[in-house]
Amino acid sequence: MKAGESVTKKEIALLAIEGLKKKYPEAICSLHYHTPYELLFATRLSAQCTDARVNIVTKELYSKYRSLQEIADADLADVEKIVKPCGLYKTKSKQIIVAAEMLLRDYDGVVPDTIDELLKLPGVGRKTANLVVGDVYGKPSIVTDTHCIRICNRLGIATGKDPYKVEIQLKKLLPAQESGDFCHRLVLFGREICKARKAECGVCPLSDFCRKKI
Repeated sequence: MKAGESVTKKEIALLAIEGLKKKYPEAICSLHYHTPYELLFATRLSAQCTDARVNIVTKELYSKYRSLQEIADADLADVEKIVKPCGLYKTKSKQIIVAAEMLLRDYDGVVPDTIDELLKLPGVGRKTANLVVGDVYGKPSIVTDTHCIRICNRLGIATGKDPYKVEIQLKKLLPAQESGDFCHRLVLFGREICKARKAECGVCPLSDFCRKKI
């Protein structure tokens, strides 16, 4: 199918879902974690940092602080030393410790399963909240990271760079049960083919219907 006026955004979205399913059968989160709070903090660390770097940092962080209580009780300066390679380390370190304290005090040590409650935690935005409710609790989620925003704009199924506005647009197009995995696949696709600086359109599995808004 070629892109044209007869092809709706909904149709393009569904074609993209199927195309990426074939290309990336396993839709997995690239951040390493074993517990909900580990994913929560890893996602916070991923802001302006690569997932590969975050995985190195969290391996050290979670081997030193083995529970939510230990993180809450951690020395800020020590956490800063570990987190420093992720950038913005002073802010991120403080927010992680305060969030751990809040989880223990206000949520009995359980990471909330709703976006509204997650957004009450320091440093947690919609990207983090959506990832947690989707990957941890299996709820419909749309993680509008840089890959998602860039690719969906190129496909023509979303416009603009505001994460929340893109999320709202995609909610109208993506089947709820597919949305979370679709976003994971967009990350893989964005790293391998639909890159920020140079898209590999010649080998793209979505090229037949992509609006190619590059």
